[in-house]
Amino acid sequence: MTLRSFLTLLMVASPLAVSAQLAEAQTRLKSAVNELLAVADRTASRGTLADSLRPVLQKHVSFETMTKRAVGPGWKQFTPAQQQQATQLFTTLIIRSYSNKFTPGEHPAITYQNPVSPAASRVDVPTSMVYKGSHYTVIYRMEQEGGWRITDVVIEGVSLIANYRSQLDAQFKKGGANAVISSLNQSVSRPQ
Repeated sequence: MTLRSFLTLLMVASPLAVSAQLAEAQTRLKSAVNELLAVADRTASRGTLADSLRPVLQKHVSFETMTKRAVGPGWKQFTPAQQQQATQLFTTLIIRSYSNKFTPGEHPAITYQNPVSPAASRVDVPTSMVYKGSHYTVIYRMEQEGGWRITDVVIEGVSLIANYRSQLDAQFKKGGANAVISSLNQSVSRPQ
């Protein structure tokens, strides 16, 4: 194969590979949303919804990546045990917050728009959502982590990660990893 033939093949194959990634990520997101809604429908009460949704969310969301990015540069100063504890607390906080937004049996109307790939191994899937009469623009950021997983959610232009980073970074600057873990503990222990 000549260099010219190889470059021509590469130019043809690259858009096809990106297109396949976009479709695969969007399909994975749709599957995750359908699975979450099915679990929510089987859950008898809002009080048990977080526990019911936890295994499904942990399968489709990379809470480790989310926690690391929410903490920011200070993450490198956490011990492995502190990283694990922070991830567990952040996971609980996000799952609880997410599940409090839903009422079992009520489904949002979701329109999936064309996904885009702003970087290698990352796909953003924009959606338009109507839930209980309110309209929302939600972008799911997905990355390849042994399969497509959600690594951030941008609701009405506000990134979940960026929102928590401003809070957790301030805590880290005040008292390091222990201050972040203490803050997360306080948030998790508040009544729902």
